[in-house]
Amino acid sequence: MPIGSEEFAILFAPYRRELLVHCYRMLGSVHDAEDVVQETYLRAWRSYDDFEGRSALRHWLYRIATNAALRELEKGHRRWLPSGLGNPVREPTDDQMLERHDIAWLEPIPTTLVRSASEPQDPADTVTQSQSVRLAFVAALQYLSPRQRAVLLLRDVLAFRASEVAGLLDISLAAANGLLQRARDKLAAAAPSEQTVSDTLEPDQQHALDEYMAAFANSDIPRLQRILLADASLEMPPVSTWFSGRAVVIGFFTPPFSTGPGLFRVIPAAANGQPAAALYLRHDDGSYRAHAFHVLTPAPGGIARIVVFLGPAVFELFDLPVTIDHAAVEG
Repeated sequence: MPIGSEEFAILFAPYRRELLVHCYRMLGSVHDAEDVVQETYLRAWRSYDDFEGRSALRHWLYRIATNAALRELEKGHRRWLPSGLGNPVREPTDDQMLERHDIAWLEPIPTTLVRSASEPQDPADTVTQSQSVRLAFVAALQYLSPRQRAVLLLRDVLAFRASEVAGLLDISLAAANGLLQRARDKLAAAAPSEQTVSDTLEPDQQHALDEYMAAFANSDIPRLQRILLADASLEMPPVSTWFSGRAVVIGFFTPPFSTGPGLFRVIPAAANGQPAAALYLRHDDGSYRAHAFHVLTPAPGGIARIVVFLGPAVFELFDLPVTIDHAAVEG
């Protein structure tokens, strides 16, 4: 007798979040990942009568999800950050920055989708999961072929055995091991070395985050300058230009700060297991509207990297209001 949709939904529910995160790592987009997870659910439900229990349900679902993600990647687009497309600007410039809407850009993912606060977490697993959704890591995955990406994630992040990965992808064990080695080599060359992350920031990192938010709330350039590392970088997709070095980053932020305190309202957030700041820009009617979502990489001594996602769409993804009205601001 075919399984009912409600009964299958109960079976599927415990795996939905981890499948979404897996598909996000594969695709670099929460929206694409949600589509693939929905496809996985429908395919699994419709073929559940053929599932003979020869493998664990979790493995079977990962097989369906991974292959669905590979089909999505066959469409040919990779998702980038500006740093993956060219060299940075290291000196202040008056050149006009180019927005590239012809490029598929990497998207952030809310940390609340990565792990649930209500679920017990092993500290070692928490670090592994946080590291594997960091923007830098997901961006580096874009250098891998789709199958290399799949094998590396299944083996090194999700800890599937080599024989299981070969079975999930319908390839030989030798092919799986070869893909894994090539993926590791490419990732080592592409991925920047970053500090290990944890659920809690070190005191100096928390201080840097607090100071960063206060600098924007008060239009305080000296304050911002003090907590940026000398080699801090700034990226702002869909702008293809990116900046490297404290001086050029400060030069970019100086003009808007010149209007004085109150230009921005700042709300703390979390994305990709990293601290983030949602910036709202003041308008003539006194309201504040969604402007830019800053994902930060704190490091000993300050902020090492800023990735800014422009526009209101990212605010909606994080369930943040698009507008803060004048009354709320005054209150």
